[in-house]
Amino acid sequence: MANTIKLTFTEDEAEILVDALDSDLEGYEEAAKEARGNNRRAEVATFTEAADRIRAVRDRIRQAIGQD
Repeated sequence: MANTIKLTFTEDEAEILVDALDSDLEGYEEAAKEARGNNRRAEVATFTEAADRIRAVRDRIRQAIGQD
């Protein structure tokens, strides 16, 4: 199990994090789509897993600030 780190952010800072994660997520989703189109299965799996993890973190932050 991964170590847990506790951080404190203002709501504005949390919204900045959500925006940054959304941008990062878009990049990984686009990379997965491109890899899928080029039949690079290992890359598809890697980029999809990264996108899923980013989405999970983003959604946890959204829930914490009432954006769900």
